[in-house]
Amino acid sequence: MTKLAVFASGSGSNFQVIAEQFPVAFLFSDKPEAYVLERAKNLGVTHYSFELKDFANKETYEEALVQLLDQHQIDLVILAGYMKIIGPTLLAAYEGKIINIHPAYLPEFPGAHGIEDAWKAGVKESGVTVHWVDSGVDTGQIIKQVRVPRLPEDTLETFEERIHQAEYQLYPEVIAELVKRF
Repeated sequence: MTKLAVFASGSGSNFQVIAEQFPVAFLFSDKPEAYVLERAKNLGVTHYSFELKDFANKETYEEALVQLLDQHQIDLVILAGYMKIIGPTLLAAYEGKIINIHPAYLPEFPGAHGIEDAWKAGVKESGVTVHWVDSGVDTGQIIKQVRVPRLPEDTLETFEERIHQAEYQLYPEVIAELVKRF
């Protein structure tokens, strides 16, 4: 069985969807106050949290993450709203085993504010992208994408909600396909 770990920094809605459909070995959050940790607790998922500031540098922080992943014999790392850029230490240890979901149709609107950036640009559609993680910001090989139209009656909030709904469908589909490969 493929062993999954999920990394998240926020509320954890994507984590919730994933953990309800797949066995997750553990959740990691870089934010000790993040609601995702409460979700993990409620779902009975092992969870860990520590912050970059607790370490001498990013390399030692990522070495601690690699130790956790190795300890649990993780096959696939799923980023679900993890707001740190994966550095060379973690990437070297798990390259080709880390995926991310981005709330835009890459290469359009990379970075931390994909939905808001698409909205401000006035696009007629945006989307959701699942991609492999590389050393860039949202530049890894695309696995699967879906378009989400911007409706005339949309507000930023309704547009954002429909993008999140697309995420909740697309990410489990991709994970199910990848689990068959590992």
